[in-house]
Amino acid sequence: MWHYRSIVREAWHRTMAVANFLCGLHVTNTYLCTAALAYGPSMLPTFNLTGDLFLAERLSTRFDKVRPGDVVLVRSPENPRKLIVKRLLGMEGDSVTYAVDPKNSSRCNTVVVPKGHVWIEGDNIYASRDSRQFGPVPYGLLEGKAFCKILEAEAHVMTSGTFVL
Repeated sequence: MWHYRSIVREAWHRTMAVANFLCGLHVTNTYLCTAALAYGPSMLPTFNLTGDLFLAERLSTRFDKVRPGDVVLVRSPENPRKLIVKRLLGMEGDSVTYAVDPKNSSRCNTVVVPKGHVWIEGDNIYASRDSRQFGPVPYGLLEGKAFCKILEAEAHVMTSGTFVL
């Protein structure tokens, strides 16, 4: 009987250590810093088409420390299950001039960013869905500010012609 007690005690201590680690990981990911993957053409040349892993800290958005020029992690206003990465170009009250349809015309439009909103755009204006299509984004949708690219994914061509990250 004594032998089983020590096994149960050891199992309990290890379970609690794993639970503490997971709680710490959750708090860190939710409130301090998170890793995210940026892929696709919208942020070329800042991020690779095939995907780059980066770190985004979450404190700047909570304490209103983001500024135009920052790369931000944003909850998509079109699909709330999706996070997008864009460059912040305007804060509330700023006038932003943007190309309406850069592929087909040189027509520009100017908007004033409303209170409590920001203006975001991809670095590649020819292939990005951003504030030019869905308008200013509520500040509350900002999830974090990118501060470090930690892995640059590169496509390698194999002999069969398939691409592998």
